[in-house]
Amino acid sequence: MTNATRVEVRRGKNESAASLIRRFSRRAQGLNLVRMMRKKRYYIRQKSKNVDHMRALVSGERKREYNEQVKLGKIDPMARRTKGRK
Repeated sequence: MTNATRVEVRRGKNESAASLIRRFSRRAQGLNLVRMMRKKRYYIRQKSKNVDHMRALVSGERKREYNEQVKLGKIDPMARRTKGRK
């Protein structure tokens, strides 16, 4: 994590553990740490343009080959497997 924020709380003389945790939670919320961590939780890195382009080329080539096989009668398009169980 490049943009790290440090939250530190010290226990007072007569402070209970529950109030210390409560104070820590409030400070973390005040710094928007909770929201940032939830945002980054399922972060998926963007693919580069080259990777997307190459994937599109491969996918197009596969579709072209499949359609050619169907035209030649080597593949029955109705016999394709369905998703899920029967």
